[in-house]
Amino acid sequence: MKIYNQLLNTIKEKGAAYLILLDPDKLSENKLTGFLKHCEKSGVDGFLIGGSLMVNGELESFIKKVKTNTTLPSIIFPGSITQVSAFADAILFLSVVSGRNPEQLIGKHVLAAPLIKKSGIEPIPTAYILVESGSTTTAVYMSGSLPVPRNKPEIAAATALASEYLGMKLIYLEAGSGADNTVPNEMIKAVSSQCSIPIVVGGGIRNPQTAREKVKSGASIIVTGNFFEDENNWTLIKDFASAVHIKQSILI
Repeated sequence: MKIYNQLLNTIKEKGAAYLILLDPDKLSENKLTGFLKHCEKSGVDGFLIGGSLMVNGELESFIKKVKTNTTLPSIIFPGSITQVSAFADAILFLSVVSGRNPEQLIGKHVLAAPLIKKSGIEPIPTAYILVESGSTTTAVYMSGSLPVPRNKPEIAAATALASEYLGMKLIYLEAGSGADNTVPNEMIKAVSSQCSIPIVVGGGIRNPQTAREKVKSGASIIVTGNFFEDENNWTLIKDFASAVHIKQSILI
């Protein structure tokens, strides 16, 4: 089964899907095996792998280790065209539609497309909408793109609808890694009211209650990342999964 269809089935069965972002630069390989096993038994639905910068981490060996230790889907979340590997299951083919930087809209994609085709992994066309979060995030800085103002949900909604009409399969509302503020619930509601494709929401989500708020507002996929770089927070993974899987559980 294709990974995109698997995500759709998870959303249908559980109400929403829960993915955890693994940054090879931030999660050491000696902790990786234990973390993956904990995620799998806690109800996580899959992993995004990648980062805006790759300074120390080695993507391919990292993905190999992930695939060795879990049966959950491994989806590349690329920060550059070098982040392509045949060992992953799929890749988010991201276009930064919130900005007007042509390199992030189509330029880098022309270079990456032959690499993805050669790898044989599944590309998932994804409209990437950066949202103002209270600080300049790595994604905003590296993409050279202005984020959508957080008090302008209508801009995000119109951008998302245009992306769906262009054939995108996912809308990704991104506040950014370690964001001061999450994507506003009003913006998620505005986007979900206009679009029929799944909405991914990530950035700054630090507790299960916030994750459930995003799902209730219309998010179909929740992504958390650097919150679990602190091993002390691992015990909350099951609570996050239960909060996101709104059809299967009640958040206490």
